[in-house]
Parts: sequence; C-alpha cells; structure tokens
Amino acid sequence: MKKQKPDYVVFTEEMKKTHTILVPNMLPMHFKIIARVLEKEGYSVELLETYGPHIAETGLKYVHNDTCYPAILVIGQFLDALQSGKYDPDKVALVLFQTGGGCRASNYIHLLRKALQKADMGHVPVISLSLTGLEHHPGFKLSVPLVKKMMYGVLYGDLLMSLVNQTKPYEVKKGAAQALADRWTIRLAEEMGQGKHNYKMVRANYQRILDDFAALPRRPRGDKVLVGVVGEIYVKYSPLGNNNLEQFLVDENAEVVIPGLLDFGLYCVYNNLLDYKLY
Repeated sequence: MKKQKPDYVVFTEEMKKTHTILVPNMLPMHFKIIARVLEKEGYSVELLETYGPHIAETGLKYVHNDTCYPAILVIGQFLDALQSGKYDPDKVALVLFQTGGGCRASNYIHLLRKALQKADMGHVPVISLSLTGLEHHPGFKLSVPLVKKMMYGVLYGDLLMSLVNQTKPYEVKKGAAQALADRWTIRLAEEMGQGKHNYKMVRANYQRILDDFAALPRRPRGDKVLVGVVGEIYVKYSPLGNNNLEQFLVDENAEVVIPGLLDFGLYCVYNNLLDYKLY
C-alpha cells in the first residue's frame, strides 16, 4: 500500500544542518537546559524570551479571539519572531510539545500551522515533540538517550526553579540566585552532552547544587509571606503568560512557591492509569 503523504511540512534531515529551531518559553529554567541538550545533539536551537503586550496583539491577528489565552501567546510569540527580521523564514523551524490529549496537547500545532498560512509562511516546518509519535519528522528524532537527558533536564529544572524561588527574596546580592542557576544550566548541559548520564550522577549533582545555593549569602527570612502559584500549566510557569508574576510577588515581599513540572507529569500518568481502571 502506498504511504500517504503527510499534510504538514516535514522537518527533514537536511534541515537539521541548515535550520534554527525556535522554542516557546513556557518554563524558562527547564527549557534552557533542554535547549542546550538539543544543541549538544547537533541542533541549532533558540529559546524565545520576547515579552510585552505586542505578543498577544500579534497572536490575535492570526488566531480567533475565542481561542484560549496561552494559544494566542504561544502563536503570537512565534509569529512575532518570524516577522521581526531577525530570522530567515526559509531557515527556521518551530517546535511544539505535544502529549496527545485535549487542548494544548494536540490542537495548538494545527492552530499554529493555520496562522503560518495566514501570514504567508506556510512553508515553515512545525515539529511535534511528542513521546507518542503523533507525527514523523526525519530530521528530529527522539532517541532513548536523548529522552533520558530531557527527563533529567526536567528534574534539574524543578530543583533549580525551587531553589531560585527560595533564595531570591533573601539574597544579599541581587541576581545572585539566578546567576548561579544559569551557571549550573550550562554545566549540566555540558555534562549530559559528553555522553552517558545516569541517575547516580543526577543525585550527586543535586547535592552539589544544594551546597552551592546554601553557600549564597542571604538575609534573615523575616516576615515574608509564602505565596503559591497554581493554574493552567502555561500561565503558571511562563513569565509571558502570567505577566512576570513571580518577580512581582518577590517585589511585594513574598516568597514564591510553584509546583514542579514532574508533579504535572505524575498527574498525567496517574490520570491515564485511572482512566484504564475505569474503562
């Protein structure tokens, strides 16, 4: 039987050598690590960190205003980047993370491709990054070692995010916690890019990271209030989605507490197990 041609632009093996992959910034700490891991695998990757009301305005030009806010922002950030003149539209690809569930997990990618068509950029490839194999892109392959490194990136990202939030309100030198996290991001990506990386190494790095953060000079805790941030996954984590809520809370004399991405992953697993039992 003749294989049906995909109804999307495929990211080819040749494109891996010539194209820059743009990544939407949902989880700044986690995605910085994952982006660097992908770079070590031979991809040219850039994390979009653009910010401001013009992102939503751009999204609304190409997405119906009844569409959910995160979709408007993600698509707006991509289109803003492509129209900025910074990138060659013929040498750029976009990536979206998919799980195969409802809403963002499966529909965003089709909304994005529709928006690209409206903007006369329908030739730009959109890569589906999914463990379930929703689409096939020969130039972007998730090998088992790469998936393991990305999962370790989630663990490291959760730890660094928590430590930065626990340290930032009390740091003596402003920006010290984030600077330390950035240095660890580079170091961790370098380590994982050198070859095998196992959970024993992850645990050893955990202790080193904890020791480094514990050594940062800090002021007494005082009367700061702990504020938890919950909600839709994109708005909860993305500075663009929540209008830089974390920094606002810190400036208002609060310590921010945000659940880790691993918690969301475990929720997805348990949800599927429960669905199976109910079925």
